[in-house]
Amino acid sequence: MGRRPLPLRLYAAAANLLAPVAYNRVKAKLRAQGIPPARFGERMGRATQPRPDGTLIWFHAASVGESLSVLRLIAHMAQAHDDWHFLITSGTATSGKILADRLPPRCTHQFAPLDSGPAVGRFLNHWHPDLAVFVESEFWPQMLNKTHATGIPMALLNARISDGSARNWKRLSTTARHLLSVFSMIHCQDKRTEGHLRDIGLTHAQVGQNLKSLSGPLPFDAETLDQMRHSIGARPVWLASSTHPGEDEIVLEAHRQLLETHPELLLILVPRHPERAGDIAALIGKAGLRHAQRSAGALPGAGDQVYLADTLGETGLWYALSPITCLCGSFSPVGGHNPYEPAHAGSALIHGPLYANFADTYGELNTARASTEVTDAGALAGAVAQWLDDAAALQGARDRVSAFAAAQEDALDALALDLSALVDPV
Repeated sequence: MGRRPLPLRLYAAAANLLAPVAYNRVKAKLRAQGIPPARFGERMGRATQPRPDGTLIWFHAASVGESLSVLRLIAHMAQAHDDWHFLITSGTATSGKILADRLPPRCTHQFAPLDSGPAVGRFLNHWHPDLAVFVESEFWPQMLNKTHATGIPMALLNARISDGSARNWKRLSTTARHLLSVFSMIHCQDKRTEGHLRDIGLTHAQVGQNLKSLSGPLPFDAETLDQMRHSIGARPVWLASSTHPGEDEIVLEAHRQLLETHPELLLILVPRHPERAGDIAALIGKAGLRHAQRSAGALPGAGDQVYLADTLGETGLWYALSPITCLCGSFSPVGGHNPYEPAHAGSALIHGPLYANFADTYGELNTARASTEVTDAGALAGAVAQWLDDAAALQGARDRVSAFAAAQEDALDALALDLSALVDPV
């Protein structure tokens, strides 16, 4: 690879110097979120699990979405190679808690080491994986360089670079090319990212199937689903999933309009960040609506117009429960969320106009007539009302979105084979 560019050398010196300060902050966050103190050291590369014998494949993902996106791929590879083991690392307490209940066979979770030389070194010395797979845009320079220096083959999956980030990368193209040339396989989730990476000289970057399309339906507890259905009864239901600030008002106004013609209608409102529940409850009250709250243990009662689903790890339950989903993060500059999750559940899909993070996917959904785009509360209310009033139209929308999700499955085998070839070249 040659001598590291000056920006990377300066970064390494600063990261090593500041590691103790960063670790103290990380410990405080982990403690506040209920992570056992025995696991804090994982962030400094101190393993809390033994390395299994034999082939070990390491997947590194930043947080919840990226971590969950690889679980089905890991399970698929584990089925094909019954003597392989898997390690998944992530940086957030939330991802650790959710993954704890969903890990595939022969798979271990650890918190990722901070990007300091000693921490990464300890991590690699203990785990010495046979393949390192990085997901999306988690580019920690020392983690990448030190992993590459061990001779471990490396792959980048579902790479995503925004236009803004790409402009910055191109200004430092020598540094970017040096950093990302460690990957012998670069799988991009969209054509835009492929183009950006090729522009800085990574000519082996290839667009492929968005990894999140291959993750399958989100899990849910069947007994809880039955309980919810019994509580709701014959009432019509729609779902607003992953709302962000400024979007709750749009959803609540749409629901208020819908109640004028559909007085029994129940809205399930799922904030992207449950800690916003207090603010959202205040908005519900301000809108003159009655609500029950999941985190308080309440079930949706006959008098409740909104059910505030402010818990983690139950998104699959809400998709399975609701025949109509408005996927948020698309009425604000967030850039949209993963549409494959409601699609796999067969929930008819509505979204806003801001979805840069999944531009290609939403374009394909539109072409397949598998989603409906709206711009404001009035249009949202109109779209939901159309399906509430026409059962055949709703079923058609659900069938199209289910077919869209099912069509993505063929790419899983190919991706697993490509990764396996890095471990056992033929």
